Amino acid sequence: MTDHRIALLSSGHQDFVTGMVDLSVRGLPPGYADGEFVFTRRGRQNADGTWTAAPEGRSIRYSAIVALGVGTLTEQRQRAALAGDSLLDLVGNLIKRLPEVTGAGDAALICWAAAEAGHADLDLALSRLAELDTGAQIHTVEAAWALAALVAAGVTDGRAERARERLLAGLRGNRLYPHALGKGPLVPRYRAHVGCFADQVYPLQALARLHAATGDAEALRAAEQVAEGICRAQGPQGEWWWHYDARTGSVVEGYPVYSVHQLSMGPMALLDLADAGGTAYVAEISKGLDWMIERPAFVLEELALTWRKEARADPRKLVRGVRAAATGVRQGMRLGVLDRIYPPVAVDRECRPYELGWLLYAWLSTCGQTS
Repeated sequence: MTDHRIALLSSGHQDFVTGMVDLSVRGLPPGYADGEFVFTRRGRQNADGTWTAAPEGRSIRYSAIVALGVGTLTEQRQRAALAGDSLLDLVGNLIKRLPEVTGAGDAALICWAAAEAGHADLDLALSRLAELDTGAQIHTVEAAWALAALVAAGVTDGRAERARERLLAGLRGNRLYPHALGKGPLVPRYRAHVGCFADQVYPLQALARLHAATGDAEALRAAEQVAEGICRAQGPQGEWWWHYDARTGSVVEGYPVYSVHQLSMGPMALLDLADAGGTAYVAEISKGLDWMIERPAFVLEELALTWRKEARADPRKLVRGVRAAATGVRQGMRLGVLDRIYPPVAVDRECRPYELGWLLYAWLSTCGQTS
């Protein structure tokens, strides 16, 4: 039986997404070592033109995201994705490493994964999240993960209320979310008005999940506002653009365009919203998938991965910085000459495990429904 989210798509899109789900299951084991996932698999071209992908580093954050994605699979496929380990093995390894986790976002992801996996040590993850989530300012993504984790854990006390209010407050007076919530030094003043695509989709997802769990109407309205904003700004080829002016919702800088946004993060948040009873942006999700379908070279079946992004070849993210500063001075200032000087001709040839983890979660998870 076709999963209910994939079933929303046309038959052609269904075949494509089903193939990408299978690719994700095959693509995870090469990045799994000693009970955790690597930071990335970096592409290297051989003399004959073929590619290999070399694993680099380790990432607790990416391991936790993969745990969420793998949790949507049958036990047999979980073990296939984890090179024989079980989901509880992976989550258990993450919980053991909580004392060395220093960021609220990573603790939240571990908490979220432990809750969805039904791990017996969920309370340890909740305690670590409470210890780390105490600052006056927090990155928007981390604030969203904290709320999503508390919702998944069924927490309804003051911790959940604080996380809810913080996220809702970040949108008041804005069309979309900025990069950080609260006052503090996390973001330079010249780009305080800018929020990235991740700053939109994770709050959208958390608020949709909160509504699904509790019937919170204000959370649903906020999620709808963000969803409408990113869909209205979607590019002509289905691009989920990268940087937005949080005050107006306009695009500050579109590139890079990430494959994980097209395949996973955009659909994940919008499908959570639909599951929660909100608007179903199926046409926009399909359009985003088309961006990937029209770039078959981004999918490497033989390595079971997708290349990470299409980007400008500008030095030190020059275009992003200039456009953030320009729109800070005057809303809507484009500096179109930068598009001619730095066209999007570069491809980032790496694949991070979380990209495959979110792909599974986007298409196989449920929100507000019984699995």
